[in-house]
Amino acid sequence: MNSPIPIILDVDTGIDDAFALLLAAKHPGLNLLAVSCVDGNCPLVNVVSNTLSVLETAGRMDVPVLIGANKPLASESNYALAVHGTDGLGNLNLSPKSMKPVDADASEFMKDLILKSAEPITLIAVAPLTNIALLFQKFPEVKGNIERLVIMGGSASLGNATALAEFNIWHDPEAAQIVFSSDVEITMYGLDVFYDVHLSAIDIRKLQESELLPARIAGDIGAFIANILGYPITLGDAGAVCAVIDPLGLKVERFPTAVITDKGAARGMTVVDRRPYRDTVENERALADSKDVDVALGVDGARYSKLWLETILNH
Repeated sequence: MNSPIPIILDVDTGIDDAFALLLAAKHPGLNLLAVSCVDGNCPLVNVVSNTLSVLETAGRMDVPVLIGANKPLASESNYALAVHGTDGLGNLNLSPKSMKPVDADASEFMKDLILKSAEPITLIAVAPLTNIALLFQKFPEVKGNIERLVIMGGSASLGNATALAEFNIWHDPEAAQIVFSSDVEITMYGLDVFYDVHLSAIDIRKLQESELLPARIAGDIGAFIANILGYPITLGDAGAVCAVIDPLGLKVERFPTAVITDKGAARGMTVVDRRPYRDTVENERALADSKDVDVALGVDGARYSKLWLETILNH
């Protein structure tokens, strides 16, 4: 049997971040080394509290929780409380009973974990990329021991925060461009697949009726979002974690990709150049800030939903 994949998970917990956290914490194929928190779906103080609560519920008090950036690099925060609830976690008002965050700089802590690891680390970022950008800026040497960065963010088509921009990238485009232009292998798990891994009303009922507390919490969170958006609900961020566990369930294609940081209607857009010919001088200039990225364009939604459900209901 292969050894568990060492991962660091970056979150802005968040309903679907909680789904991702539970999977990362409970799946035997992953070795969750740390969770870094960043301002995003809700203010950082809520993100940290929600993250601690979910990990504590999952029985993973051994996992270090890091307090990261409390605002984007160059703009104001924009939250998504209308979807995630006033507490960011479905208005369940969970709070950690005894688990505390690590009293250390998030970037330094991640740097030490990555550089000391005997095997390359996979970073999974399901939040605005502020923490990852700061890590790369402060400690560029970490890139040599990163296997891959899997990002839940971006889109090769439409946006959700705006017509063109996906929320995580739109929240901090400057950070996203730093990360996307880095010399790290990137998989972009964006809106093109985000909504295709989901749970039905029957799935939510199974979770709520489970004898396992983490499953019941997941069910209650799922029921909250279903009351707003209806069924089926998306597993969202958790799909990016599924893609690390089971990459064969994801269809990716490699394209030059860049992030728009200009103010205006396109701010936060991920420009994915899917044209078959890119060999003219004009096109080369247009792609000057882009980098080849593995872009997810298809996913076996049923396969990933089953993976997530079996993990949460059986571990």
